[in-house]
Amino acid sequence: MKILKKLIAYNYCHTEFVTLSLSKCSRDLKALLFLLLMFSFLSCKTDKNEIAKTETEEKTGYSIQPVDIQHVKVTDEFWLPIIKRVQEKTIDYAIAKCEEEGRFENFLMAGGQLEGEVKGAMPFDDTDVYKIIEGASNSLISAPNKPLEKLLDSFIGIIKVGQEADGYLTTWRTINPAKPPAPWVEVKEGKRWEALFMSHELYNAGHLYEAAAVHYRATGKRNFLDIALKNADLMVETFGDAEGKIPAVPGHQIIETGLIKLYQITEKEDYLKLAKYFLDNRGNPDNHELFGPYSQDHLPVVEQDEVVGHAVRAMYMYAAMTDVAALQEDSLYLGAVNKLWDNMVEKKMYLTGGIGAKHEGEAFGDNYELPNLTAYNETCASIGDVYWNHRLHNLTGDIAYFDVIERTLYNGLISGLSLDGTHFFYPNALESDGVYKFNQGATTRKDWFDCSCCPTNIIRFIPSMPGLIYSKSDEAVFVNLYASSEAEIDFNGKKVQLTQQTNYPWDGAISLNITSEDDTEMTVKFRIPGWSRNQVLPSNLYTYTDEMIQQPTLTINGEKVEAKIEDGYFVVNRAWKSSDEVKLNFPMEVRTVKASEKVTEDKDKLALEYGPLVYAVEEIDNSEFDAISVSESDAFSVQEETILNGVNTISNKKLKAIPYYAWSNRGTGKMKVWLPEDKE
Repeated sequence: MKILKKLIAYNYCHTEFVTLSLSKCSRDLKALLFLLLMFSFLSCKTDKNEIAKTETEEKTGYSIQPVDIQHVKVTDEFWLPIIKRVQEKTIDYAIAKCEEEGRFENFLMAGGQLEGEVKGAMPFDDTDVYKIIEGASNSLISAPNKPLEKLLDSFIGIIKVGQEADGYLTTWRTINPAKPPAPWVEVKEGKRWEALFMSHELYNAGHLYEAAAVHYRATGKRNFLDIALKNADLMVETFGDAEGKIPAVPGHQIIETGLIKLYQITEKEDYLKLAKYFLDNRGNPDNHELFGPYSQDHLPVVEQDEVVGHAVRAMYMYAAMTDVAALQEDSLYLGAVNKLWDNMVEKKMYLTGGIGAKHEGEAFGDNYELPNLTAYNETCASIGDVYWNHRLHNLTGDIAYFDVIERTLYNGLISGLSLDGTHFFYPNALESDGVYKFNQGATTRKDWFDCSCCPTNIIRFIPSMPGLIYSKSDEAVFVNLYASSEAEIDFNGKKVQLTQQTNYPWDGAISLNITSEDDTEMTVKFRIPGWSRNQVLPSNLYTYTDEMIQQPTLTINGEKVEAKIEDGYFVVNRAWKSSDEVKLNFPMEVRTVKASEKVTEDKDKLALEYGPLVYAVEEIDNSEFDAISVSESDAFSVQEETILNGVNTISNKKLKAIPYYAWSNRGTGKMKVWLPEDKE
């Protein structure tokens, strides 16, 4: 039953919204669908009177705030096509897949409007719909669009049908509590919450809250937010140590950050308290039967100092711990977060920024266990890592966190999405022999997965990417990433406009025009990328084989400025005038990288980088693939080419390399990031 194709067609390019013929639907189904549309349109009034704070007024605890995507317009030739690809192709594609696999029907069956057994293979299939709404809502924040807004209203109306009267919302359990869609969900009596290790009831709630918070900020409407708040109130009534409540923690984390987002909107302390309750009781055997290291439930969170277990769960938990550290100035939480981050970056992160070495358990391996052919590096884990590192930067301003973000963004994250927007990597390997089926049963990119968390996570994340480019505190404006864009910033009540032009990551030249109201005196911190500071990661896990001779430079209005370099930033304080033009130059050259000797997988191997990009060699470009080797003294040329939507390739007499993120867009074949070192 093709519910949505019979209901609506939406074109993101031309912003058209039309109701299609329902002639093939039953009379009852037609009536139901029209009622859902009418209900969703009429029940989404804007009413902020009961909401405590707008986004700019929220108490986050962070001294540094990102410049919201509403105030950042990306014009970049690298990032804008990726964002458009998601908005114009991937969202439509994912909606069609969700329809095909019964995601929307599940809500209608849960609400008694359709009959049948639960559709799909995973207990968290509901979250695919939530993540699509979140990604589309981020698009609305940056570019208001009434037709898209109406489309989301129709989805929200369908979701509301599936919510039980007391706020409970997990469709598989409502449809048939005794029959989970996945055999690894062990149900005994069909009761709520009885299988929290794998039921994903609380995980579903977390993505609901995250999406509802973004939708509310995008539209001001309460229709989705009220669904989330009703569910969150049920959670507050259900879980805890008080009499009549259930002492428990979620098997898969994310409800914690979701609850905190609802707290920031409503200032309802119960939501923050419950989030911290879930965190405080991980590793507490007096509270529940422990889930073990897989779920980071082996030790109390403040005692954890090694990243272990399922990498996505870990990232969401560490992000929530950072939120609590910021909001409550919790030194124990902050100390634990710092130790965990150090362990990850010093011993468990791939050159591409990917994390999670093992297919088994989608998990971190032992220290320095970083295989290439069998690397997991789930796309969702890279996204979670960016969320976590962004919080850490907002808390401290330490440049190290954006060094990790940049490396992850340009390499191990966008590699998860194909150049056509409709094929995906779930894991992101650093080597392929063309035989090993590393990608959920495939040797190359797939058009979908039974577990479709990664495609829809890409959808929720990519439209929010412009929110990473700039930040501000009471003392300074931060330029974190380099991408052509226009930003409007409220700096202590003064209007500041930044216009950035660059061909990054292919070129390290950046031009910024800074215009301020009344010649505002202001400190601007321009991030010097780690690769330009001769640092691969903020650790010794990887090192460049030589130091870059050319140094980064900064000029203002054509004059070279001996800007203060402080903690990795060019720091400029002045009264900015409307004509001020800042030019930065981060010279780029091909670099060879080696891994720590403790990473046995990469012993006697080198990798290639250019600017922020990690490179890979593919069999399709190299007829003598198995004979390729490199040395520290090799001379390379960089060539701008039209292949793969336009990239800079790296070549010498032995090889041709492409940016890692673009590999496997031309079919199955061999690939390597780490190449044998020729020491002769």
